[in-house]
Parts: sequence; C-alpha cells; structure tokens
Amino acid sequence: MSSIGPSQPSDRQIVIPTKDERTDPPYLQGERAMLESFLDLHRETLAVKCAGLDAAQLRRRSVPPSTLSLLGLVRHMADVERYWFRVVLDGQEAPAHHWTEASPDGDFDEVDAADPEAAVALWRQEVALARELAAPRGLNDGGTRRGEQVPLRWIYVHMIEEYARHNGHADLLRERIDGTTGE
Repeated sequence: MSSIGPSQPSDRQIVIPTKDERTDPPYLQGERAMLESFLDLHRETLAVKCAGLDAAQLRRRSVPPSTLSLLGLVRHMADVERYWFRVVLDGQEAPAHHWTEASPDGDFDEVDAADPEAAVALWRQEVALARELAAPRGLNDGGTRRGEQVPLRWIYVHMIEEYARHNGHADLLRERIDGTTGE
C-alpha cells in the first residue's frame, strides 16, 4: 500500500457519515468478539467526532501551544493502526505516512496543507488492513516489538486505550469547534 499523493487543501465538507450508527458492544460474547467490538466502537467514535465538518474545522487547533486537531488525530491514528498491525503484528516494513525522524509530530504539526478526505480515506484503509491482518490470528498469536513477543490480545487492548484517550481529546476539540458534545 502506498501513501496518498500530494495534499490539496479543501474547505468543502468532508465525506464522513453524519448519522451515528454506533452500537454498544453486546454484554455477552467471547473475549475476541468483545475486544473487536470495543475497538470498532472507538474507531467509529473518532469518525463521529469528525462528521459534518469542513476542512478548516478539521484543521482547527485546540489551544496554543498544542498542535492538536481532529485532522491530526485521524492522521495519527492511521499511523498507529499501520504500526501495530502491519509492523508489529505482521512484521512488514511499513514506514509511517505522516511523521518522520525529522518531523516526529508531523501527523499533528503538518495539517495546514493536508487533504482531510485523503487522510480519512487512508485511515479507513489502514483500519481495513488491520482487520484483515488480525482475522486469521488467534489472540495469543502476535508479532515482535523491540525484541519482545506481543500477542494480538495486547495489541487490541492497547488500541482500545489509544483510541479512548484520543477520543477524549476529540470530544473537547469538537465542542470547541461547534459546541457538539456526546459520547
């Protein structure tokens, strides 16, 4: 998978469904189904926080000196999905899309000229690939990070934590943009 081409700034509304179709994970299910349900809930929560906004709103920063924005969160989570599922779980050589050693916070810092539609599409592609890579593996199967084994179960729990933390940021960012609050 290659990264999306050069960014073109846009101020039109981004195509993210505005209807919230999230559902609570079922109370009674197996461990894997529960982990996947919660991860999918948090993935879609990020989409809901971005829904109905134009490019300028998605790029809007929180408060100085922070460079946090909803677009930055989407870009960050694309790289997080890529790292944990492609690099750690599957052992691929897959450099980050949005940051480099020279710009370690590029996912957050470099949103002014970034194309939100391309960023959302790339994030959705990484989520789809993460699901595909995880599907044939058991919860105890995994990959390697820093010379240590990392089971899929740990990756799922970490991803739920990562999204939950950043969705808290997204709540505050969205409320600052247009007053929208909610789960």
